[in-house]
Amino acid sequence: QVQLVESGGGLVQAGGSLRLSCAASGRAFSWYDWGWFRQAPGKEREFVASISGSGGRTKYVDSLKERFTISRDNAKNTVYLQMNSLKPEDTDVYYCAPLSHYQDARSFFGSWGQGTQVTVSS
Repeated sequence: QVQLVESGGGLVQAGGSLRLSCAASGRAFSWYDWGWFRQAPGKEREFVASISGSGGRTKYVDSLKERFTISRDNAKNTVYLQMNSLKPEDTDVYYCAPLSHYQDARSFFGSWGQGTQVTVSS
């Protein structure tokens, strides 16, 4: 079973940047596509971005693709989410998850990690 540790969240002013990291255990890391999701209290978890196993293909929710960039380093078993020009509405807990296919946000599997809190002040 893949173990996930998300990190890099914090408190930032509007317009600032953060880079989130998702470190995963297991040699199968590079076999999987990966995705980032976010969730606000009382709301459903929503898709943010995903990336293919090789890192050559990505997908974003339309409203975020100009500001967010997903990447991965298979040598480090880590997926990243670079977030620029942050807005208060980006305040959420951010999670990563392995996907069966990067184009299908519903294809996540395994257990969710603890997530990392991002708070953007106005």
